[in-house]
Amino acid sequence: MSLLSSGVSSVIAQDTLSGDLYKSENPVQKVLKRDTITVVDSLITTQFVNEKEQTLLLTTSKDSIQFRLSDDPLAERLDSLWRRELARYDLFDSINKMVHELDYKEEVIVDLPTDTLKKRLALIDAKTPFNVAYNPSLERVIRQYLKRHKPTMERLMAVSAFYFPMFEEALDKYDIPLEMKYLAIVESALRPRAKSRVGATGLWQFMFATGKMYGLDVNSYVDERMDPIKATEAACQYLAKLYAMFGDWDLALASYNSGPGNVSKAIRRSGGYQNYWNIRGNLPRETAGYVPAFLATMYLFEYADAHGYQPEKPPVNYLATDTIEIRQMITLDQISEVTGVPMEQVQFLNPSYKLDIIPVVKNKKYYLRLPTEISGKFVNNEAAIYAFAKAELDKREKPLPQFFNAESRVRYRVRSGDYLGKIANKYGVRVSQIKKWNGLRSNNLKIGQRLTIYPRRPVVAASTNTSRKTPDKGKRLYTVRQGDSLWKIARKFPGVSVDNIKVWNDISSSTLKPGMKLVVSK
Repeated sequence: MSLLSSGVSSVIAQDTLSGDLYKSENPVQKVLKRDTITVVDSLITTQFVNEKEQTLLLTTSKDSIQFRLSDDPLAERLDSLWRRELARYDLFDSINKMVHELDYKEEVIVDLPTDTLKKRLALIDAKTPFNVAYNPSLERVIRQYLKRHKPTMERLMAVSAFYFPMFEEALDKYDIPLEMKYLAIVESALRPRAKSRVGATGLWQFMFATGKMYGLDVNSYVDERMDPIKATEAACQYLAKLYAMFGDWDLALASYNSGPGNVSKAIRRSGGYQNYWNIRGNLPRETAGYVPAFLATMYLFEYADAHGYQPEKPPVNYLATDTIEIRQMITLDQISEVTGVPMEQVQFLNPSYKLDIIPVVKNKKYYLRLPTEISGKFVNNEAAIYAFAKAELDKREKPLPQFFNAESRVRYRVRSGDYLGKIANKYGVRVSQIKKWNGLRSNNLKIGQRLTIYPRRPVVAASTNTSRKTPDKGKRLYTVRQGDSLWKIARKFPGVSVDNIKVWNDISSSTLKPGMKLVVSK
């Protein structure tokens, strides 16, 4: 059983950390090993010990504090076999290793002669119902795309490896050409939380009213336009309707962008032509470049190897994820804390939760997506996890910010390199709390932006001075051990953040060496 690391100092009593167990008769609180103990806070224990004595185990040692999620052995074995069939990681790794260890380097074609482009477009045209015929306008757009920043395009290709299987499944269900998956790249660059200047939102850029028409709910907690599965289903329904109107996929694309009315006007103004390229001059300027952008994207992805693109590994395999219906309010950072899945990955898999909170609403179902190997453990420890989340939420419950004493409030100015997770860690609070206090609907921050924060601990609030002066005489030193990181060390000392340690020790790098002495308290 692997240990999923996470900070849990809020759950474990200070006496326990120093080696003294509660003098309680609770049978859950007992010593398992000489150097490793399992402790459950009495408040939580009474809530999530069931008839099978399911508990959320906490493991402490000299160097770390970790959650340990148990799993049902048979279910875990079945999941493992099924994941292997879905993803075939073993086969992929073997072939990948064989290919990459060959001792030759293939020459990559960087230049693109017009004759070569014509041949390639003809090959694409033969296997798709889109009209991928060569013309000088399309060639210019393709050449512009090839000049784009190559690493950015490679990262986009990596993310596409996660989303495309999901898109293709839905497109096939509605008998839509699978190449339509490239539309989401043109619309949103595969950013599920993308929002245009006019309010179009999500992978498929639905406006509020259109999203509602196709069943995408938007409320204070959830925006289903940012839900990849639900938004893809809605986009397929809309595209199928547009094709039924025009009988041509190029025109369906154009009307997806500008609306069926504008395409109909362009057909009239052109004298009745119905080929996209013949009516292009009568379309709105943005739509005139829309289909060429789509076709250029299709070309670039189809011939990525020929142009030397080497995409990064996908952040996670879509087929190796699963969903869980949520039965009790829980935050994404609590899920990250318990499961050990990085917060950024939990957010990537669950982009529709605007405040990083999964609510529970009557007659509504909300789901959590996790890597499959983690989702099984989540379900197996569900009661314990919900009890932990409830205890955390109850413990952190505070009056609304406007009723706070102003002296307990910190006004933080966003600096270069800041992001919500970093700021939350600095002040010992959660990302979801910062978003709630400041009415933030996304994770985007601007340099110079002011944030209102209510630190969990006064020590953190007092540490906002970023001066690099040597600490006072009362400083406390810590000797770095093998396997330590700044984050692990900061968690050992309540009220101390990674930024504190960097400032107090005048260091900018996170690289540590065993034996190094660090100031961890003033």
